[in-house]
Amino acid sequence: MPHSQGYTTMVRSQPKSEPMQLILYSKPGCHLCEGLQEKLEAIQAELDFELEVRDITTRDDWFAAYQYEVPVLYRNSEAKVRNLLSKYLCHLFYIDSSTYYLLLITYYLTSARSLMLPRPSPRASVAQIKKMLEKYS
Repeated sequence: MPHSQGYTTMVRSQPKSEPMQLILYSKPGCHLCEGLQEKLEAIQAELDFELEVRDITTRDDWFAAYQYEVPVLYRNSEAKVRNLLSKYLCHLFYIDSSTYYLLLITYYLTSARSLMLPRPSPRASVAQIKKMLEKYS
């Protein structure tokens, strides 16, 4: 029967995978920070991640937490959680947007939103850092 008779075809697209979000805590003049940032930027397009560099000297709480630890690298889980919920829940059964957001909020409240990644050696190559990030993506 032709579609003009009131029948419609619904096609669901796969959810677009969101890039991993990385947060690099750094400070001016830190050669280890600059080296890690350069290596991350070298592989950023290949691994599809967003890099946010936070200068710890701009906030007292960041400075107190990381003044002796920089560079510190975190993976922000928010985009990954949103993608997983879309992929596994919305495609298994239909849920409305309010239920989806309720599940999302519940997950946020019951799990860590960020994961501190191991600090790579300053001698680590770009390939070694890429391999480490692939484990956490």
